[in-house]
Amino acid sequence: MKFIHTSDWHLGRQFHNVSLLDDQKAVLSDFIQYLKANPVDAVVIAGDIYDRSVPPTSAITLMTQTLDKICHDLATPVIVIPGNHDGAQRLGFAAQQMKESGLHIISDFDVMMKPVIIHTETAGEVAFYGMPYNDPEQVRHHYQQPISSHDEAHQWLCEQILSAANTTQKNVLISHCFVDGAMESDSERPLSIGGSDRVNSEHFKAFDYVALGHLHQPQKKGAEHIRYSGSLMKYSFSEQHQKKGMTLVELDEQGFKSATHIDFTAPHQMRIIEGELEQLLEVGKTDPHADDYLLVRLMDQHAILDPMDKLRAVYPNVLHLEKPGMLMGIEQEVGRAKLARGELDMFKDFFNEVQKTGLTEAQDQAIQSVIEQINKSKGQVE
Repeated sequence: MKFIHTSDWHLGRQFHNVSLLDDQKAVLSDFIQYLKANPVDAVVIAGDIYDRSVPPTSAITLMTQTLDKICHDLATPVIVIPGNHDGAQRLGFAAQQMKESGLHIISDFDVMMKPVIIHTETAGEVAFYGMPYNDPEQVRHHYQQPISSHDEAHQWLCEQILSAANTTQKNVLISHCFVDGAMESDSERPLSIGGSDRVNSEHFKAFDYVALGHLHQPQKKGAEHIRYSGSLMKYSFSEQHQKKGMTLVELDEQGFKSATHIDFTAPHQMRIIEGELEQLLEVGKTDPHADDYLLVRLMDQHAILDPMDKLRAVYPNVLHLEKPGMLMGIEQEVGRAKLARGELDMFKDFFNEVQKTGLTEAQDQAIQSVIEQINKSKGQVE
């Protein structure tokens, strides 16, 4: 029995005010092409389908088109749970009616206890239990239990599912959470403050496979069969070296057999490049991936006029600029006299950029006098 484990599509996401919808559309097209060439028994989406609880209509349209191709054209059932970015009630609208089309949306605790059963020749009956993302307060209120953390909530919910599960079937759990000790990225929204969002992987070990969502790096945690598929594509510069895609899971009569990562590459990758401006401009002229989304770290130790415009002439999608070179050799805490010299040097760089000539002796003395007066006035205020 083979099924796809995917999560964290974040449809409709923007990055530095740039819409990623076209990239998401391209990756989902590759996803559909893979399913056409490699049929599976089911597709599991472990939460964060959208980037916010009220997604833009363009994101909803893309999701509708994708589901139509999977459920209708390929006749492949899809099992979905909401993540912390999704609105569970909105996502679960008309879920009961959609079952007939092969779309199973598990958005509340009552539906959670009614698994999606898929019959297979190699693994027998496989029961998919979806655990919709919920805060501990919601679990405490629904079950009237003294639950105060995500870990306690997941322990309770797993116990409820396992107590009702048929042990003659293979049981798959779908959850959206932060397993303790797993590796996170900059693009994930914290579930809570102070570490109370961490969940112990021990709660999951009794299942034949656990399809996790929330963390954007593909990884296993606690056991081979407890896995994050990772996000559909890169959503922060911290993910520049991560492989993105989905996980192909195979079960047999013994339970978990294998999990294989399937790579996807978005049209625009996220990269960090660094160097001096002239060097980067020269490299950019022949860079085959000059259209990638870039964070640029300029190592020049002098001020540069309009560096972003100059970089975008060869790298059109520079989204963020850092200037660590300007801080080289400067101590964390500097005296006022040292700071004044730094300000003077920066003004000289600026003047040279604009006028293409250096300061005269008289201009130099005038600027020094102004800087000293400003620093004296600051001292009086302080």
